[in-house]
Amino acid sequence: MQLDEIAQSLQDAGLTPRGAFHPAAGDGVPALAADTPARTVVLAGNAGPQMWQAFTAARVGQPTTLDEWSVRVLTALAARLGAHAVFPFERPYLPFQRWAMRAEACHASPLGLLIHPDYGLWHGYRGALLFAAVIALPPPDRRASPCASCADRPCRSACPASAFDGTAYDVPACARHLAGMPEPACLDIGCLARHACPIGRDYRYAPAQARFHMQAFLGHSQPRRPA
Repeated sequence: MQLDEIAQSLQDAGLTPRGAFHPAAGDGVPALAADTPARTVVLAGNAGPQMWQAFTAARVGQPTTLDEWSVRVLTALAARLGAHAVFPFERPYLPFQRWAMRAEACHASPLGLLIHPDYGLWHGYRGALLFAAVIALPPPDRRASPCASCADRPCRSACPASAFDGTAYDVPACARHLAGMPEPACLDIGCLARHACPIGRDYRYAPAQARFHMQAFLGHSQPRRPA
């Protein structure tokens, strides 16, 4: 199995290859079986409109959630490629952010999201393919974080709810603002703090995708009423 073949299969499914690495002790990569460790991890996600287009096309006549679509697509790919698929939204949670920083030039940002030198804050991870084989990989991308040379840090001051202080993300404050805001700016175009970052603006989510993600966040962050 070649990395180019895996990457093409992900792209054909509407996903973006998000780097790969050979796991080491401490990476938290689960074994494939009791006596079979995973020796190569290939991350899959989104950067650009391809995933959103594939997902919305799949929902026509067959409503599905993004997580369900991700599981269906990556499980089928794993079966075809001889891999095992794992996901960031399934419990017990796996350290996908740590894997992302091993796989490509991703770094922690002041918002807590991972920032990429090309994609900025407009990217995500939908799953990973674990392989028993040691697949040849290119040299790792070790570009520095764009935040290191950003003196102004406009993302820190753009949030109307003051949900970011550079060390933590106040999720309840963000949710309260979204639920009670008089004008739906964040709900319609996405997080204003995210938009303030100058990196990766060509990868910003289209309004429909931004609205989808923001409404999903709001739904998950609201306290559930007793049945």
